[in-house]
Amino acid sequence: MSAGDRDPGRPATGRAQPRRGRPQARPSQSAAPRPVQRSSLREQVAGALREEMMAGRLPAGTHFTVKEIADLYGVSATPVREALLDLAAQDLLWIEHNRGFTVPQLTWSDYLDVIEARTLVTDGMMRRLNGRMEHVDLGRLPSLQRRADAAARAARSGHLDVLVGCDRRFWSELAGLMGNRKLVDYLDWLRVQYWIFAAPHLRRRTDIAAFCWSGHLSLTERILAKDPQGVHRILISYNQESLEQMAALCGEDLDGGHGADLLQGYTEPLAGTAGTDPTAPGPPTATGAAPGPLPPQRQPPESGPPAAPSLAVAPGAVSSLTVPPLAGRTLH
Repeated sequence: MSAGDRDPGRPATGRAQPRRGRPQARPSQSAAPRPVQRSSLREQVAGALREEMMAGRLPAGTHFTVKEIADLYGVSATPVREALLDLAAQDLLWIEHNRGFTVPQLTWSDYLDVIEARTLVTDGMMRRLNGRMEHVDLGRLPSLQRRADAAARAARSGHLDVLVGCDRRFWSELAGLMGNRKLVDYLDWLRVQYWIFAAPHLRRRTDIAAFCWSGHLSLTERILAKDPQGVHRILISYNQESLEQMAALCGEDLDGGHGADLLQGYTEPLAGTAGTDPTAPGPPTATGAAPGPLPPQRQPPESGPPAAPSLAVAPGAVSSLTVPPLAGRTLH
């Protein structure tokens, strides 16, 4: 075939080329990518087990296998195995060779490590934001206010099952103000560890509200006022209260025992800057070994809303679960 007979849409190499006058549609022009909204089955199983551990309904020492969890949820073994390995990678489960998985037993020393790490990170956050409150993502503040109200109400009512989720979402939203995804993820991991240790101790009591911090709204008000000094004071007081309240629950002596000087060096106030409210009152500083001062709280009503279904997990036997933790959820 001569050059004059050659198809104008095909070069000499023989590879087809688009004809002139017919623009090719690009992926960005044809359709925008759809956001992924539905979590995978693996994530749903991991999330459900994480919530059970955080609420103290899946206690330390509980042993189970992939098959037991798969049968419990009514799903195949593959996503369950992946979910359990994910939790093990986050130090939320122990892998027992050829035996399955076990919920770890966190010690008082583990709890102190969580409080120290949380204090170190939040202290650094506040010092970075000092004088830079204009960089806060203001678009998240309405959501932060809603979550603060929900968490404070749950804390004052002493409803542990509700509080665990509301409190976690509040602190995740607060950390998100920094605009650093890795910082959010790390603080959330610390929050999960905190509740895994604290919830079993709280679940054994009838006066839960007396041991639950409920200053979420006060903290949010200081953020709205662009007062980093006030925010810093509340965070330091909160960490001190967490130490003292949990020490009282666990029978630990903070005065002369391990953890007495844990927060030493973090109580130095931030330097005042223009644009903040130096007259804003800070929360009272908690002192002594007894639980620190709390805002006025009402005790849990004797006939309140029904508690979330208990899993009744016996250590070493997941088969004793009476209500699956995914009850009421739809797995896709």
